[in-house]
Amino acid sequence: MSSIAANTARSTGARWLKQYYLYRAAFSAVWVAAALTLGQQSFVLGAILLVIYPLWDAAANYVDALGNGGLAGNRIQAINVFVSSATALAVLAALQMGLSAVLAVFGVWAVLSGLLQLATAIRRWKAGAQWAMVLSGGQSALAGAFFVFQAQQAVPAVLPVIAGYAGFGAVYFLVSALWLIVRQSKHGVGEAQGA
Repeated sequence: MSSIAANTARSTGARWLKQYYLYRAAFSAVWVAAALTLGQQSFVLGAILLVIYPLWDAAANYVDALGNGGLAGNRIQAINVFVSSATALAVLAALQMGLSAVLAVFGVWAVLSGLLQLATAIRRWKAGAQWAMVLSGGQSALAGAFFVFQAQQAVPAVLPVIAGYAGFGAVYFLVSALWLIVRQSKHGVGEAQGA
């Protein structure tokens, strides 16, 4: 009975992750489209989008942690919720200082959230499709370091830079979701044949 319960729990966890990754990919794709269109037409809309992005990350990590035992059992994600929420406030403050400050804030956030995502992916390795999340976390940290460096130079436009970063994130989330879908369909076929 315990192996059946373990398989059921693993299957439920994989379904949750698949949906979670699909939602994250969809939100990021919509955000990128809005940033490259609406955000380019209005400073206020662009500023709102820049604040929304880390707020969404905080909310997504919060929901993910709740769906997997709560914040107490998912300390890495709890830290990520705090870091992303603080980043949204820091972006608000940085908008008063200029685009270089905004890019620097996003850079620091990308490094921290990337490392936290990497740690979460390693912890969830058995759930499957985590290789893409490991790559995503590592790339986020590297991109963040580049943003911090780039913020020391002349920054012509921040939204397209952040949109490119968000676009890569959307791809990684989509790849993870698709990987889980394929994996579940293969296991479903194998279980049906074995029955």
